[in-house]
Amino acid sequence: MSKRALVYYQNKLAGYLSETDSGYRFQYDTQYLSEQSKPVSLTLPLQAKPFESNVLFSFFDGLIPEGWLLNVGQTYWKLKGNDRFQLLITLCRDTIGAVSIVPEEEGSDV
Repeated sequence: MSKRALVYYQNKLAGYLSETDSGYRFQYDTQYLSEQSKPVSLTLPLQAKPFESNVLFSFFDGLIPEGWLLNVGQTYWKLKGNDRFQLLITLCRDTIGAVSIVPEEEGSDV
């Protein structure tokens, strides 16, 4: 079973991040690639081929809050600290930077 999230860059759909049985996958949206857009991270340059990793990509992991804010999120939503993907899609809908992560089923609300 896989979970999927929509990745937005400056409120524009940039790509799709998935958690699968074998790890993680990020792929840019074809429309986003066709519009001479910017990469969501220098570690994830624009390309049609998906990125795959056994662990959550460091760029996305770095978006997850730390300290007291993480504790509040874990307590309020009763999230496990070791489920980095769930923390990401729950706590990173409105980040300080240009990138936001939204669970796929909620993507139409952005």
